[in-house]
Amino acid sequence: MNKNVSSKQSAVSGTAAATQPAGPASRSPLTAHAGGTGTDIFAAMETLGHEQVLLSHDPSCGYFGIIAIHDTTLGPALGGTRFWQYASTDEAITDALRLARGMTYKSAVAGINLGGGKSVIIGDNKRTDREVVFRAHGRFIETLGGRYITAEDIGTSPADMEYIKLETDHVAGLLGLSGDPSPVTGYGVYVGMKAAAKERWGSDSLAGKTVAVQGAGKVAYYLMQHLHADGARIIVTDLDAEKVRRAVQEFGARPVSPDVIYDQEADIFSPNALGATINDETLVRLKVQVIAGGANNQLAEDRHGDELEKRGILYAPDYVINGGGVINVYGELHRWPVERAKKKAGEIYETLLRIFEIARRERIPTYRAADRLAEQRIAAVGGLDRMWVGGRQGRLSG
Repeated sequence: MNKNVSSKQSAVSGTAAATQPAGPASRSPLTAHAGGTGTDIFAAMETLGHEQVLLSHDPSCGYFGIIAIHDTTLGPALGGTRFWQYASTDEAITDALRLARGMTYKSAVAGINLGGGKSVIIGDNKRTDREVVFRAHGRFIETLGGRYITAEDIGTSPADMEYIKLETDHVAGLLGLSGDPSPVTGYGVYVGMKAAAKERWGSDSLAGKTVAVQGAGKVAYYLMQHLHADGARIIVTDLDAEKVRRAVQEFGARPVSPDVIYDQEADIFSPNALGATINDETLVRLKVQVIAGGANNQLAEDRHGDELEKRGILYAPDYVINGGGVINVYGELHRWPVERAKKKAGEIYETLLRIFEIARRERIPTYRAADRLAEQRIAAVGGLDRMWVGGRQGRLSG
């Protein structure tokens, strides 16, 4: 599509080393906006290995959008659109950069040919005039000519993706196709949790295990379906009382308030809300042996992953265990049936067992083992660019 874009846009671009992206090895937030001191975007891009950051504003509807592209070695950057009322532009940029980087690694370990990107819309995600906002966002995406593909994320829905589709073809998660990725994502978290159980207790059975579920949104709902069917005991919390009530009624979950979920005696802690929930304040309160959940960027900083290792708590790296969503979208792009996407998400089980084995063998925390596995694939595929193929030099894809 070739739409005229009326919004005001600016772009910050950089050249990243495609074969050695800076991965989720630096998970601490970037410089926060305080006292007039903003994020140094170029420094952040250099540190984290991003290729491009773009900003867009459409004054006609009050649209403010950001697109971050981390790495496109494996293919076009894929990442959902997050609609959130950020406290500042710096906070929004920080979130986009971190999430885009995580998407690069998520696609790499999932074995699919996509790079990492993310977009955010700054504003109230409860606003009702959604068509104009998401059509403005679609026009912004269209300017990238296919370098970035979006899908659903927090604050957005398949219906919103349909509005984006009116302006660009570079969108997935559409109604009637793969739609909501939550069922596949929830299944991936479930099989990943079983892999963690096998690593920790020698059996992947979750029967009788107590799982403290933080966040009862769509992914967590499907996760709890599987846990309940397996005979696990569920403790649940969410800021939305209605979601908690549903978990109690359907799965027999025991509700607790959000501020005490970290203090529960449980076998597994499953973070499924926003990121950075494993931090200085919460880590010392955990009374579990395994952390396995669907949230992104669960570790506030690298050192928290190191501390989990010291405390003997097995951590299933977030971008590995929650990879079902990106697999679902990839399946839509390639017209896979839903069952094929679910089967691919089932491979998360073996991928995590491989990561746990690398961590044991090399005596490193599991999050570093996951980074290493992702970086190996990106470097290997990146090297193909230097091969002579059929009379031209270019990227091989499949």
